[in-house]
Amino acid sequence: MKIYDAKISYSLVREDPEPIKCDSADNVVEYMRGAFDEYPEQESFWVILLNTKNVPKGRHLITLGVANACMAMPREVFRAAILGSATAIVCVHNHPSGDPAPSQADMNTTRQLREAAKILGIILQDHVIIGNKIADPMAQGRYSFREAGLI
Repeated sequence: MKIYDAKISYSLVREDPEPIKCDSADNVVEYMRGAFDEYPEQESFWVILLNTKNVPKGRHLITLGVANACMAMPREVFRAAILGSATAIVCVHNHPSGDPAPSQADMNTTRQLREAAKILGIILQDHVIIGNKIADPMAQGRYSFREAGLI
């Protein structure tokens, strides 16, 4: 039988003079700057771990998908949140097509995450989809489930 230690480790991505509070979709986009650069043609799903003041403790890549889909299960999302002692989380993923409009799968995933968050007592602050302003019919370049009233 194999026995594993579960742990979380931190590696510095960049240093900002002031912490970016993830209390708005625009701030989330700013905090995630550079996260999607390594695999720009694939969807990737991230979770931002927040403290009680909505200041990020870190971000964690949950899954890397294909050009138009990635699967994020609540157990993986909340594993990172629990190990990181997060009181709240923001889920973020990209749409390589540039159009951040949510798919039906995005809606279903968000619903599952919202329900799991209630059970675990961890606040799901938002789920933000990042695209680009040119491909977005709304010219925002991002979609926020919180702003849409779905969280």
